[in-house]
Amino acid sequence: MRGKRRAPRPPIPWRSPWTPVVCAAGAVAVGALVTVSMLVKEVTVIVDGERRPVHAMAVTVGEVLDDTGVSLGFGDVVRPAAHKEVADGATIEVRRARPITLTLDGHTSRHLVTATNVGDALAELDLTPAAGRLSAPPAYEVPLEGMSLTFYTRRKVHVMTGNTRRTSRTTARTVRGVLRRQGIPVRRGYLVDPPLDSFPKDGTVITVTPLRTVTIPRDVARLDWKALADCESHGDPLAYNADGPYYGMYQFSLPVWESVGGMGLPSEWPEEEQTYRAQVLYQQVGGRWQGQWPACGDRLFPTT
Repeated sequence: MRGKRRAPRPPIPWRSPWTPVVCAAGAVAVGALVTVSMLVKEVTVIVDGERRPVHAMAVTVGEVLDDTGVSLGFGDVVRPAAHKEVADGATIEVRRARPITLTLDGHTSRHLVTATNVGDALAELDLTPAAGRLSAPPAYEVPLEGMSLTFYTRRKVHVMTGNTRRTSRTTARTVRGVLRRQGIPVRRGYLVDPPLDSFPKDGTVITVTPLRTVTIPRDVARLDWKALADCESHGDPLAYNADGPYYGMYQFSLPVWESVGGMGLPSEWPEEEQTYRAQVLYQQVGGRWQGQWPACGDRLFPTT
C-alpha cells in the first residue's frame, strides 16, 4: 500500500522575498508618523480675548498666526514677538489696534489703543473714568474701526458773587454750565468773567456782577441811607430776619431784591451794592418808602 501524501505546507510570509521590503516600508511610515507627531505643537492663540486652540507645525509665532489666518496690522501688539520660536504648549496673544479720536476738555487728539472697551482704552491713555464725565460708559465696546470719545475731567472752580465765594468740582463744558449747576441765575445785562461760553479749566475764578443800569439822581443819593440802615439792621450788611425772611442792611425780601436787579442774597453783597439797590427801589416806588420801610423810612429825611 502506498502511504498517504501530506498536504503542502502554506507558505510562510516572512520567508517571502518581499518581506524585508514590506517591513522596511512599515518602519519608514511609523517613523514618519512619529516624526510628524513630534513636530505638531499644541498652541493657544488669543485674539482680543478670544481663545483659539491650534495644532501647528510652524516654527515661529508669525508662522503660527499665518497658518491660523490671523493677519497683523499697524499698531497691533503680539506677545511673544512674531519672530520668536514657538514651543509646544505656548500661548500667543494678539491685541489689535483701534483708532480713538479723543476730545479731552475741548482739545481733540488721535490715538491707537489695543483695549476692547472704553474703560481700558482710557487706562492706556492714563485717564481714569471716575475722574470725569464720559460720552460712553466704560464697558462700551471699542470697535475695530475705532470711535470718537469725549471726556471732561472733574475740575475745581470758584464763583464770586459779591462777597460770596462758592467752590465746587465740576465737569461742565462751559462757564454757563457751572453757573446753572450752582443755581446762579444770569440775567440780561449781568457781567460774567470769563465769558459764559468759555471753558472753565481747573482753578478758574468766575465773577458775576449785575450791571448798574439805573442812574441815581443827586437828591436820592443825598438822603440819609446810613440812618435808614442803622434803624433797619444796625447797619449790618449780613443781617438776617427769619420773619420775612429779610436780608442785609435794608432788610430786602428776595422778590424785592430781584425786582431791582439784585442777584443771590442781599447779604452776599458789599454795603455799596446794597445801598445802590435800595436807592433803585426808592425810585421804583416813586419815593413812597412806607411800603418797604414802614418803621424806619422816615430816617431818610434828617430833621433840620
